[in-house]
Amino acid sequence: MNEMSPPALTPKDYATDQEVRWCPGCGDYAILKAVLKTLADLQAEPENTVFVSGIGCAARFPYYVATYGFHTIHGRAPAVATGVKLANPELDVWVVGGDGDMLSIGGNHLMHVLRRNVDLQILLFNNEIYGLTKGQYSPTSRVGTRSPSTPQGSLDTPVSAAALALGAGARFIARGVDTQQKVLPEVLSRAHAHKGASLVEIFQNCIVYNDGAFGHFTERSVAEDTQIHLAQGKPMVFGKARDKGLRLKPGSVALEVVTLGEGGASEADLLVHDETNRIQAQMLAAMEPPAFPVALGVLYCNPGASYEAEVRAQREAAKASKGGGDLKALLHGGHTWTVGT
Repeated sequence: MNEMSPPALTPKDYATDQEVRWCPGCGDYAILKAVLKTLADLQAEPENTVFVSGIGCAARFPYYVATYGFHTIHGRAPAVATGVKLANPELDVWVVGGDGDMLSIGGNHLMHVLRRNVDLQILLFNNEIYGLTKGQYSPTSRVGTRSPSTPQGSLDTPVSAAALALGAGARFIARGVDTQQKVLPEVLSRAHAHKGASLVEIFQNCIVYNDGAFGHFTERSVAEDTQIHLAQGKPMVFGKARDKGLRLKPGSVALEVVTLGEGGASEADLLVHDETNRIQAQMLAAMEPPAFPVALGVLYCNPGASYEAEVRAQREAAKASKGGGDLKALLHGGHTWTVGT
């Protein structure tokens, strides 16, 4: 008797019956579409997949994905997700949050989940504004941003999510754009394949409170000249005519943009992307238009032992050397407390 394989799951199979409620035109719709496609590409098992979110527009995500989900508290999604992964390392855990949720009140939790290298996919939706609370400036808002909480313009230097993650010791950092539906699922799949904390910063347009914040490098008319899509082992070439590239500035540890064929510059002079090079990743993360293109794709990938695997190994080693222990005996033995007068 032949065994029948179940039909392959499609993106629609990962969508819930809940009404998706974001503002019309919000970039979150596009990100949701990319995530559903990624889950189908991976043939992810819904019963073994969990989405954890904090607070904010992006935090509605778990309601729209037909897996397990937790809509937790502001900034604490990385901490809750760490607990989920430690309790059951077999689960595939995704974390979703905005720039305000992850980099302000949740900045501390994000830093620690990255340095511990807990095996999670962390999707940071960066729209450079607080959308859910009506458009206050966020940690990634640029200097001069006028908002209800900064009517004269923001004075704060914005946080770079990628630079912060590198500083915290993250081992996988990538970037994508909400509307790039061909590229974003590939980036998400790479993040999923990485065993450890994977941070994906997704530039997401907030059509109501910060519309067009990334238009200077995401608009179709300028994208080819203002973005560079990184590929491991490939020269860093970009531009509509594929005639521009990045190289180390002679006599300096700094990048510069060159035009191929001008001033003797050739493709042989260009940097080759090495995902394991942290210094190179730092330079790529710092690039901004108009002097440089925005680096997209996998900026850094240097796998190491994941936290939950090390915790489990440590626990097994303790059991092997000291025995399994007896919780009941522990609770009823040794010192006790007397409460009351």
